[in-house]
Amino acid sequence: MLAQLTVHNIVLIEQLVFELHPGFNVLTGETGAGKSMLVDALSLVLGGRASPEVVRTGAREAEVEALFDVVPGSRVAARLEAAGVPCDRELVVRRVVQSVAKGDGAGGTPSKGAKMEARSRAYMNGRMCTASQLAEVGADLCDIASQHESVSLTDPSTHMEYLDAFGRLDEARDKLAAEFDALVVLHKAHEAAIAAEQGRAEREDFLRFQLREIEELDPKPGEEVDLEQERGRLRHAEKLGEATRRASERLYEGEGAICDELARLSSDLDHAATIDGSLAQLARTIESARSELADTARALGRYAEGVESNPERLAEIEERSFRLQKLLRKHGPTTTELVVYRTSLARELEAMSEGSDRIAKLEADRSKALAAVATAARALSKKRRDAAEKLADAIGRELAQLGMGRARVIVNVAPSASTGETALVVDGARLTRAGIDRVEFLIAPNKGEDPRPLRKIASGGELSRALLALKRVLADQGPAGTYVFDEVDAGVGGAIAEVIGRSIADIARHRQVLCITHLPQI
Repeated sequence: MLAQLTVHNIVLIEQLVFELHPGFNVLTGETGAGKSMLVDALSLVLGGRASPEVVRTGAREAEVEALFDVVPGSRVAARLEAAGVPCDRELVVRRVVQSVAKGDGAGGTPSKGAKMEARSRAYMNGRMCTASQLAEVGADLCDIASQHESVSLTDPSTHMEYLDAFGRLDEARDKLAAEFDALVVLHKAHEAAIAAEQGRAEREDFLRFQLREIEELDPKPGEEVDLEQERGRLRHAEKLGEATRRASERLYEGEGAICDELARLSSDLDHAATIDGSLAQLARTIESARSELADTARALGRYAEGVESNPERLAEIEERSFRLQKLLRKHGPTTTELVVYRTSLARELEAMSEGSDRIAKLEADRSKALAAVATAARALSKKRRDAAEKLADAIGRELAQLGMGRARVIVNVAPSASTGETALVVDGARLTRAGIDRVEFLIAPNKGEDPRPLRKIASGGELSRALLALKRVLADQGPAGTYVFDEVDAGVGGAIAEVIGRSIADIARHRQVLCITHLPQI
């Protein structure tokens, strides 16, 4: 419910605080007094388009602030919670509009003849929001009907919601939406599995080639280091043999060998130790060094005897090293990582072999879920068609009381158009969370005319009364908490004006109503 509307610098209004009460509120006054300006101001806080013309001449900016009472647990409260806007039974919506010259980033006095544009900011309970977020919440706060617009009733996208509310089908639609969401999860998983399967053969061939290439070489962890060392020995076998033989001879086998010299030194010190015992330890150290060098010399001799030039083995090592380095550049840089990659290839190939079974299972689960959702959607569609006839009759009766006895109303429930972009189709209709239907209110104002959408009714008076009849029938069903009727009585008078007044008063028993009118009957 709208409790208060505060307006600053909107067109002719410098400052105004407008308080409303529950039920029926009437605003009247002479033409040009500014009644519709309040409606324009209210439209701004409901997310309406801001234009530079709304800013009062001489003012830098216009501001509108509306205070709404919000029922806990209502759809408005749920929308605010989803948007992260704190709300404790009250919602303050504020819209600030600046009129600035195009290309000017700040407000101020524009140059003469400059083209103006509107810059606006919106807030809900002090939190900045976009105009689209404001419009989304505003549709549930207030519905404005005039000869030229209706926030929701002329929008076909809202008609299904009104029909479902009239037919008490909300619970069935919510259940269908939950089943549809689960179906979409299965559908996407199935499509992803098929897409993966389409590239599976090519991928599998590629993986098998890589695995075969690695398995044929059968690398061992650390092998690249061992191969490099062996290749170095084979390449320089002659140099290594010569160096180790020379070292062996110089240490042990040749004339004047170092070990022989050390043996003589050790013997001399042993004799000297008989005179001075402290030399015994030094003699033993020299003997120990001679013994280690002798062992080293013999090892060098064995190495020298084992070293030989082997071109065949070198060629084999060169080839294996080349193949190994090629694999390491792709999957390395070490043989340890290469071995790990080989294991991962084997696992992926094993998983691929299970792909066909998974697709078959997903297809079965998807088909089962689609059949269940299709059954629920058909049942909901039938209930909608039944409710549509009753709603059309009820609206027709209301129009007859409003002086449009020849008007024919159709609540059209038709299959929703399939775009061909989705496989979720039931009986040729696109399946959505709301089912397989598209709902639109159609009215033929006079006998012999074809039914037309509400937004295409030419006569302002006919549109006004059609909207009033809809709201009268749906008074306790629609989402908006406040209805605004802006001179919907234009062009009528006498007894019809009294009927309109009674209809609006009846709506006010279910909703807060603000009616802008000139007629004393209303």
